Amino acid sequence: MIGKPHRWAALGALAGLLAASAVCAGPPVPSENTSTQIRNVSKGGIMDRSSRSPAEALFVEKCGMCHRQMGMGTLILARRMSPSIAMLEERKDLTPEFIVQAARTGIGNMPRMQRGEVSDAQLTIIARYLSRGAH
Repeated sequence: MIGKPHRWAALGALAGLLAASAVCAGPPVPSENTSTQIRNVSKGGIMDRSSRSPAEALFVEKCGMCHRQMGMGTLILARRMSPSIAMLEERKDLTPEFIVQAARTGIGNMPRMQRGEVSDAQLTIIARYLSRGAH
């Protein structure tokens, strides 16, 4: 029978071996056909934070982290609709009323945005910016 000090030493050695084997093995490499892989709708690009107008800059600041390339909102929308219209700035069917309603009450996985995050005046500017192509 192993005494208490030796038992702890044996357990420590076993834990060290397990940790060392995990480090040597490296991270698991996913196969090509796993359902957890998501194809990047922006073709591997990085987040674009550029803007060409004050309205676009406001959209980038308040919404871009989720609704530009590689943002969670864009990726989720790309699973639910055509990836070509997953980015809100590319849409032609968004009305200002819909945008304000979606932002204030939340929609799908999107949480609602409080007035402390985006004021009514800021949201109006963003809604006009996004709905510029709406019919």
